[in-house]
Amino acid sequence: MARTPSNERRQRGAEDRNRQSREERDDEFQDKLVHINRVAKVVKGGRRFAFAALVVVGDGKGRVGYGTGKAREVPEAIRKATDQAKRTMIKVPLREGRTLHHDIDGHFGAGRVTLRSAPAGTGIISGGPMRAVFETMGVQDVVGKCTGTTNPYNMVKATFDALANSQAPRQVAARRGKKVADIVGRRDGAAAVATAE
Repeated sequence: MARTPSNERRQRGAEDRNRQSREERDDEFQDKLVHINRVAKVVKGGRRFAFAALVVVGDGKGRVGYGTGKAREVPEAIRKATDQAKRTMIKVPLREGRTLHHDIDGHFGAGRVTLRSAPAGTGIISGGPMRAVFETMGVQDVVGKCTGTTNPYNMVKATFDALANSQAPRQVAARRGKKVADIVGRRDGAAAVATAE
């Protein structure tokens, strides 16, 4: 079939619309490069370098994901990691859109992390890879402690293991057949008793 000018215009218009919608989708996500690793492979002619990237992607409203990518060039490795992170995003329930609902522990390999909810104004108190996860996720107040390893890959995976176990009071209430006020009231009551003692 011969391509007429009107068909070409229509096809070009469709491609432009697809590109614009893809860019709009990408704009809602913010990504952070957590770690980049240079790997050398020794071959007959010398060394051949490759790069491995670890990237965290989030929408600032509770959705976050991480990905890894390997390539001969740094930008390509980052692009692969970002694409993988967007495919593997999880939704984390946030209290008041700024902190976690409860304290959580997570682990991966030798890495152990403890994430604690914090009052308003605390900020993000955690280091390196964990901070990148919280910033892209949109958490403003949290305290994170990592023990056992400082390997960025294991720290990120342990943090995601903890976040995957996070639950909102509504989910717990539905599972236990109670009202949300019973569960939240108990948490606030326990805090009041602790401060009174």
